[in-house]
Amino acid sequence: MENQKLVYTGKTKNVYALENGNYLLKFKDDCTGKDGVFDPGENSVGLTIEGVGDVNLRMSIYFFEKINAAGILTHFVSANLADTTMEVKPAKVFGQGLEVICRYKAVGSFIRRYGAYIESGADLPAYVETTFKDDDKGDPLVTKDALVALGVMTEAQYDSLKKMTQDITKIVADDLKEKGLDLYDIKFEFGYDADGNVMLIDEIASGNMRVYKDGQYIDPMTLNKLFFA
Repeated sequence: MENQKLVYTGKTKNVYALENGNYLLKFKDDCTGKDGVFDPGENSVGLTIEGVGDVNLRMSIYFFEKINAAGILTHFVSANLADTTMEVKPAKVFGQGLEVICRYKAVGSFIRRYGAYIESGADLPAYVETTFKDDDKGDPLVTKDALVALGVMTEAQYDSLKKMTQDITKIVADDLKEKGLDLYDIKFEFGYDADGNVMLIDEIASGNMRVYKDGQYIDPMTLNKLFFA
C-alpha cells in the first residue's frame, strides 16, 4: 500500500486515497465481537479470523456486480482478491453515517421494540428503517421526517434510498433463496455522489445479514461456506 495514502482506519477495513480520485478499501481479518466471540452486532473488534476479509470481499464483489448490472448506483469500481482490496468511487455519507435495514421477518431489535404488536418471525413487507451510526447512543432510529428536518437528506433522496434498499434486498434474497437460504433482514450503508445521487457504499457481507436455513439461524462464517460451496 506504499503508493496510497491512508485516510481512515476502520474496524474491519482501512481506506486509502488513490491518485485517480477514487478510494481503495483494504479488507482485514478483524471481526466485531466480544470476549473472543464473533458478533456482527458489536461495535468493537473482538477477534481475528483468518480469511474473513477474503470471503467478505468475495461476497461484496459478487453482489456489487449484480447490483450494478441491474442499473442501481453503487460505489463499486473493481476489486483485487490477491491483496484483498476494492476500488470505489468517492461518496459522502449522510450526516455522520447512516445505516439502513430492510426486514423480511420480525426478529432481532425489531421484535424487541414491537413484540407487543407482532409475533417473532412474522412476515414483514420489505420494511425499511434507518439508524444513525452512533456507538454511544446505540445507533438510534431516525425517521424520514427527522432526516429531512435535520438537513441530513432531501425527501427525494430518502425516497430513492428506500426504493434502492428494497430492490437490492430482493436481489440478495432471491440469490440466497436459490441456495436454499432465507434472508430475514440485511443492513446497508448509503452515501451520495457530487450530484446528490444516492449510492450503495461499504460492503455486502455475511456479517451484515441475518439468514436462516430450514428455520435455523446460520452464523456468518457458516453462511460464507454455504454461499461459496
